[in-house]
Amino acid sequence: MDASAGSGNASGGAGAGASACCYYSLLGIRKNASATDVRAAYRRLAMKWHPDRCASDPGEANRRFQRIQEAYSVLSDKGKRAMYDAGLFDPLDDDDQDFSDFMQEMLVMMDNVKNEKPDTLEDLQKMLQDIVSGDGGRVPSDGTRRTRVAPYSTQPRR
Repeated sequence: MDASAGSGNASGGAGAGASACCYYSLLGIRKNASATDVRAAYRRLAMKWHPDRCASDPGEANRRFQRIQEAYSVLSDKGKRAMYDAGLFDPLDDDDQDFSDFMQEMLVMMDNVKNEKPDTLEDLQKMLQDIVSGDGGRVPSDGTRRTRVAPYSTQPRR
């Protein structure tokens, strides 16, 4: 795991290090790691590379510790992690917080949709029949009421 934590050295410049390395490999975890796994990996590496504990090379320890903190701050935040996984996270952009909040709301809404009971094939067939026949007052078998959008007006223009 030490090799993965230092794999960003090949990036060249000092400023290019954080975004040049995968945060998951930096912490030595898989992409599907749980929040507990992320926290445990962070704590283990933070203790190892904390500048106060690693006196042999304080400059290298400080650089690694900062990168570990950055990886943890992204992967421990659900919104930032979703942005990072989608390739949309820019660690140098300070305006990411608004987009992170938006992504967080979207994830919550997606989780809520996943928990809803899906329509059965019979429900879908009945909806299709209702659409074709023009009957918009149908109540699905699960008791919820769907709204019907009025068809486009076919009145002649003047």
